[in-house]
Amino acid sequence: MLLHNAHNAWTFPQPDRMHYEIINCTSLFDLALALYNRFVKEGKSGDLDEAIALLHDALELRPPGHPDRASSLHFLALRLSSRYTGQGVVADLEEAVTLGRAALELRPPGDPHREASLINLAYCLRKRYRKHALIHDLEEAIDLHRAALELRPPGHPNRSTSLQLLALYLSDRYDSQGTVSDLEEAVMLGRAMLELRPPGNPHRSASLTILAHYLRKRFRRHARIHDLEETIELYRALLELRPPGHPDRASSFHLLALSLSDRYDSQGTVADLEEAVMLGRAALELRPSGNFNRGLHLINLANCLRKRFRKLTSIHDLEEAIELHHVALELHPSGHPRRSLSLHGLSFCFSDRYDSQGTVADLEEAVILGRAVLELRPPGNPHRSASLINLADYLWKRFQKYALVHDLEEVIKLQRALLELCPPGHPDRASSLHSLALRLSNRYDNQGTVADLEEAVTLGRAALELRPPGNPHHNSSLINLADYLWRRFRKHALIHDLEEVIKLYRALLELCPPGHPDRASSLHWLAFHLSNRYDNQGMVSDLEEAVTLGRAALELRPPGNPHHSVTLIKLTDYLWGRFRKHALIHDLEEVIKLQRALLELRPPGHPDRASSLHSLAFHLSNRYDSQGTVADLEEAVMLGREALELRPPGNPRHSASLINLADYLRKRFRKNALIHDLEEVIKLYRALLELCPPGHPDRASSLHLLAFYLSNRYDSQGTVADLEEAVALGHAALELRPPGNPHHSASLINLAKYLWKRFRKHALIHDLEEVIKLHRALLELRPPGHPDRASSLHLLAFYLSDRYDSQGTVADLEEAVALGHAALELRPPGHPDHCLFAKNLAVYLRKGFQNRTLVHDLENPIGLRRAALEFLPSGHPDRSVQLRSLALCLSNRYDSLGAAADLEEAITLG
Repeated sequence: MLLHNAHNAWTFPQPDRMHYEIINCTSLFDLALALYNRFVKEGKSGDLDEAIALLHDALELRPPGHPDRASSLHFLALRLSSRYTGQGVVADLEEAVTLGRAALELRPPGDPHREASLINLAYCLRKRYRKHALIHDLEEAIDLHRAALELRPPGHPNRSTSLQLLALYLSDRYDSQGTVSDLEEAVMLGRAMLELRPPGNPHRSASLTILAHYLRKRFRRHARIHDLEETIELYRALLELRPPGHPDRASSFHLLALSLSDRYDSQGTVADLEEAVMLGRAALELRPSGNFNRGLHLINLANCLRKRFRKLTSIHDLEEAIELHHVALELHPSGHPRRSLSLHGLSFCFSDRYDSQGTVADLEEAVILGRAVLELRPPGNPHRSASLINLADYLWKRFQKYALVHDLEEVIKLQRALLELCPPGHPDRASSLHSLALRLSNRYDNQGTVADLEEAVTLGRAALELRPPGNPHHNSSLINLADYLWRRFRKHALIHDLEEVIKLYRALLELCPPGHPDRASSLHWLAFHLSNRYDNQGMVSDLEEAVTLGRAALELRPPGNPHHSVTLIKLTDYLWGRFRKHALIHDLEEVIKLQRALLELRPPGHPDRASSLHSLAFHLSNRYDSQGTVADLEEAVMLGREALELRPPGNPRHSASLINLADYLRKRFRKNALIHDLEEVIKLYRALLELCPPGHPDRASSLHLLAFYLSNRYDSQGTVADLEEAVALGHAALELRPPGNPHHSASLINLAKYLWKRFRKHALIHDLEEVIKLHRALLELRPPGHPDRASSLHLLAFYLSDRYDSQGTVADLEEAVALGHAALELRPPGHPDHCLFAKNLAVYLRKGFQNRTLVHDLENPIGLRRAALEFLPSGHPDRSVQLRSLALCLSNRYDSLGAAADLEEAITLG
């Protein structure tokens, strides 16, 4: 049988199997070698298949015990390994491993070919590891290379090769396991290899490339800039060894560009990025259409241009990057090993263009491409994690755009899958915990599911534990955990959550000493949470510290700083809180000064000008309340009008501006008694009521306030229609505030007041009956111990006394006296209400005397009025009234008993 190849002028005889025993085995080897060499040159798989068949036949001629059996096993294993590389038939690889082991067993220590068998078996095991990812194969390969290195001591001509291979396998194990010691050893071995290949050595270029690769890996692990600096230095040396015309010059451009791009990412030096773009263009020029690596260089240049766009925001850079990625994608059709890389880069660019231009179609395209990338990187793919992260990012952006919860659900699902790929000990586990916690917190904000918040807290704690002080991401994990705890505090009001938030921000502040770029932010948030604790616990020291920290934050955020306004606002909040606590006018003065400064930063047309006008007006109104300076009230009215103009109907803050302006006008009416102010107040509240139709949560409040101001206008103008409307609105407000509503009592009181006014106008007893009924209901809501019980007793007594005056029912007067006594017991001497309560009780007792003409009924009024006069010094506006009342009571007692001293004192007092 003859071998014939149509492309060769010669043939190789293939002996019949029956004649194998008479053919010299050396001829089989020679023939197999010739076929293999032709396979290497021309790439025809049939040559390799035939070479393997010949080597199998040769092995049969060298049975166990044959002195050359090891050689046959060794070479057959090599050729099977080659065929596996080309065709991917796993059976070839398995046989290669088996034969390699058999060859090694026949070459024990001391055999001159042992090192070759060690290296060959290691090579086959590494291939199997890359196929099945079984770590024990890689572990064995490393052990074999260590053994081979021992056989090649310093001075051995092949020592550098062993150093190179052992370093490669250790680097593989680092990629798989993340064990830093493997990477450190790979770097050390790479340096030793380079020393053995000085300038002029034919393998120096490879050694420069390999060592640079390990150093770049180490930089990506530890972010130590000297590793990246050395990487760049090595790649520059490599480029010098590859002058124009060198076949690998494009590769050197490419690698140097990548490292310069990395240094730009780390240091932000634009010159590095510019050089990376230049080198990327140079590499692409050397990779014309049809070159296998052209697609890779297109991707690299596109990535550098994308970075430059993100730095300089020149849209043409991003447009060019997208164009390059499209060209690369055409070179990487379905099934191409680099297709996922092209899709990945293109999706990034579309996402960036969406961020820049806001074109939703770009975001949709990024999502589609991200899904396609993920499909090409199934579980087990080393780049699956990156694809999960990117798709989650695009979906998160889409959720922010449309608020469709299914996008957020998918983001969380992807983040959970990512966490599964980062088990305990994985270098990216902290990042995965951090990201998943953040998105669960976002879902809590959207859906309110407490379980999401609880899980966010748990994951946040786990992330922080993996990022101790000194970790570059420690601060961000600390901040996020504090944020989740703050949200939980707002949900459940458990003080220990707020305590922990404050503790975390104190720790953060210690990590941000003076001069740190994040110090202002740390001061700001610590102040904010201390203020919240003050609101919850009332500890003045928290408020004092919040003020101090707020001032410090504001100093670090001067005008022009993007956070100046928010810091200024927060400081005003803390000072306002302190003013409300201590009533120190200098705090309110500073609040107003800060609010004026804020208003200057928000000129006409600024979106937040209305808010500044609103706040400044509010605080000026408060200063008027404190100091009585009419100019403050006038300015408050003016600012309130301007704020309302900037918040027309439909603006979510329109109602608040209506209410505040009405309040300032009410104050001005009380000051100046100008009816047009009160008219405008009523007009504003009518407008507010229209904005609060039946079912609106603020309708009751609007009814209540409009009724109040109509009642005030009745007091001023006497228009009965105002009083009638006030009663109607008061009834409507009370219906919307049933027992249990926190404003039920206020509505009861006001409605009773309107009805009493109507009773005084028309003397219709049913109005007074309803007033008494309302005040009895109010008294039930204020049991013994309630701070307002005395007031309710006093008012009910007052109205019962009125009914006695109208109807003459003695039981009403008796009850009024009893209630008056009970009220006075709750307002002892020294209390600001004591005089009023004593005076009214005296009136009820005097009425009792007039009804029964019993002298002892006069004793109590006289005593009460004498006690009241002790608290009313000369010049007090109520002193003359009490004097006249005391004189009347003394005159009545003179009429009854004839005591001249009573008459003399009554004349003197009168």
